[in-house]
Amino acid sequence: MVVVPEFLIKRIYQKGSLKKLENGASVVLKNVLGPGLISGFSYVKINDVVYEPKDVKFITNGIEVTGEEVSEDNPVVFRLGQSGTLVMTGQSCVIEGKNTIEIAALNPEAGKVQLNTEDMA
Repeated sequence: MVVVPEFLIKRIYQKGSLKKLENGASVVLKNVLGPGLISGFSYVKINDVVYEPKDVKFITNGIEVTGEEVSEDNPVVFRLGQSGTLVMTGQSCVIEGKNTIEIAALNPEAGKVQLNTEDMA
C-alpha cells in the first residue's frame, strides 16, 4: 500500500472553491499528484454535516457519477492536472467565515485517503 503524506493530499483541494448551494455545497478538487483512480467515496463532512456517498456527486470531464456508483469495479479515472467538482446535497452546511472540510475517499493503491482542510465562505 502506498502512503500519501497529508501535506500532499491537501494540495488536491482548490482553496476558495467552497460554494454554498440551496441545500448543500460544492468544492473543486484538482489532481496535482499524478495519475490515479478514485475507487470509492466514504463520506464528505463540512462543519458538522456528514454527506454519505448517496448524497455526493463527482463531476469531471463532463461525466457525473454519484458516490454510490464509484467502486473498485467502476473507478473514476483522475488524471494529473484534471479537475473535478464534488457536489453534496441534502442539507445546508456552509457558514459565513471559516468552514472545516473532510473528504474520505478510496484509492486502489493507497487505500483510504482523507483530506482535511478549511476554507472561507
